[in-house]
This record gives sequence, structure tokens and C-alpha cells, in this order.
Amino acid sequence: MNHQILPTSTVGSLPKPSWLAQPETLWAPWKLHGDELIEGKQDALRIAAKEQSDRGIDIVSDGEQTRQHFVTTFIEHLDGVDFEQRETVRIRNRYDASVPTVIGAVSRSKPVFVDDARFLRQQTNQPIKWALPGPMTMIDTLYDGHYKSREKLAWEFATILNQEARDLEATGVDIIQFDEPAFNVYFDEMKDWGVATLERATEGLRAETAVHICYGYGIKANTDWKTTLGSEWRQYEESFPLLQQSSIDIISLECHNSHVPIDLVELIRGKKVMLGAIDVANEKIETPEEVAATIRNTLRFADADKLLPSTNCGMAPFSRDIALAKLSALSAGTRIVREELAAAKP
Repeated sequence: MNHQILPTSTVGSLPKPSWLAQPETLWAPWKLHGDELIEGKQDALRIAAKEQSDRGIDIVSDGEQTRQHFVTTFIEHLDGVDFEQRETVRIRNRYDASVPTVIGAVSRSKPVFVDDARFLRQQTNQPIKWALPGPMTMIDTLYDGHYKSREKLAWEFATILNQEARDLEATGVDIIQFDEPAFNVYFDEMKDWGVATLERATEGLRAETAVHICYGYGIKANTDWKTTLGSEWRQYEESFPLLQQSSIDIISLECHNSHVPIDLVELIRGKKVMLGAIDVANEKIETPEEVAATIRNTLRFADADKLLPSTNCGMAPFSRDIALAKLSALSAGTRIVREELAAAKP
């Protein structure tokens, strides 16, 4: 792993090239097919890795260049799920969506992202991070017509995710991130079995593990929900104490331009913190000083050697210019604080 103080990273998606998918559109269909699509995805991975490196990002991710959706692209490669048989369900108690149906025992007959991760590993000598959906968020993006138990299905998915994570680790992935926005919604289930299934997904891994919990992309359903949360967003108060006691190495949270009280970070003292210092619901480019201020504020509650400045969530809905400018702001603001910390050393 990179031993740079305050290593920078991104949480999730980056804009895809316009020749691969419709720009500024979440979950846009592919414009290519067959072998051309495979080649196009690899080209996009190569570009994403270089753009992150050029913009000063220390831990390189795939930017979800080979995926349409952060959850269903993984699920569509599993047995036991029918994408033709669809039902409408409520996603995280916010919006209705047409989703595939679990029709039998779920299983993974072959690796899903391993070829893509191996290709990304070949593009850079920097540490790389790969994201998978978490068990609870997976079950919230399906209609279960077989198990009839959210908990039982979550345990099945946790086993499958662990298989995939071990294969990703074998390709040289340094950090495996699990996206669990559902942890900000289903508090009782999270406490009863959500964190436990997440730990099952990470079992036996030598790579560092991360869990990303955010308030979602800047889509209307999410921004409308945020207006109901009041002047302080304290949802992390439910998950952080449990995660602080868990085997997960890194906790990722939304911070900049949110109403999350920053002192909640104290609840995960001792864990590494992936700090959301870039707003993904606003096209305004942060200044380096704004990023630096967010980092400084967080350093009151987290040690510098455990802080990873990052984005709040993915940036697929942005234009490429805006996303890249935000990455530059993230690295520039981080450099300011690095220099301050170096100057403060005796």
C-alpha cells in the first residue's frame, strides 16, 4: 500500500467516455456491443486510471467504467436471478424501481469482475481499489421470490461476495470496498445482521476492506429525502459504533456540503476514515482551500495517518470536465494539509 500521508481516493463512479455510454446519465446503456464493447471498456479503464493519476489521486479505482449499475451489474452475473421477471419495489424507502426477481438459490458460477480488475492492475503501479455492492444493499435492489427472508438472502450474498473478493485480491487489488448505503436507512436490520453479513463478505481477506455509507447520488429522490433529515444528519450514529468494533478496516462517509456533524467521526476512532471532501450533488468546483478546511476539521477527530480524503460518492452524472476538476481540487486541497502537517513536525 501507498504510505503517503493523507492518500487520496475516489469512492465510486467516474463519467464514462461519450463513445461508451451517454454522458451525464446514471446507468446509461452501452453504445457498443460484443468484442467492441469489451475493447471499449478496457480503453475506458485505461483512461480512468491515467486521469486519476494525472490529477493527483493516490489510490486508483476503476471508476465503474465496466459497469452500468453499482449493484445490478454484479447481480446479473449470478445464477438464481431472473432479469426478465421484474417487480416494482421501494428502493431504500425513497423511490420505486423495476427490479429483477430471485427465482431460486443464488450462486456465482464464475468470477464477475476479475478480468477487469486484472486489467486495471496492469495499468498502474499505484494502489488500486475495487468496489462491490454490500449484502444489504443487494437485497434492497431485488424482489425475493424464493428465500422470503431478507436476512437469509443477505447471508447467501455475503458468501458469494466473499468468493468474488478473494478472487479480486488474487489479482492484486489493495482495497476492496463494499457499498452499503442501506446502512443509513435500515438501522434495525443493520444491527441484527447487516454488519455481520458484511463481515462474512470480508472473511479471510488480506487486502484492506472498506465500507462506503453515503446519502446517495444527487438524484431528485435522494435530494428530496435529504430535505426531510433536519439540520443535522445523524444516521452514522447508528452504524459507526458497530463498525468501530468490526473487522472492517476503512469507513467511508459523506461529509462536504452535508449536515453530518463532523464529531461523529470520533465514534470510529482507530479505524481508517475515507472522508468525503468533494460534493457529488453540486456542479460547483470546490476550491483547494475548501477541501483543506474539511480535512483540517476532521483531523480533530481522526488521526492523520488514518485519513483518506475522497469524494462523497460517485461522479457519473457530471460532465467529464467537472469531475476531473473536482479530482484536481481534492488533490490540491490535500497537498495543502500535507504541507501544514510536515511543517508542524518538530
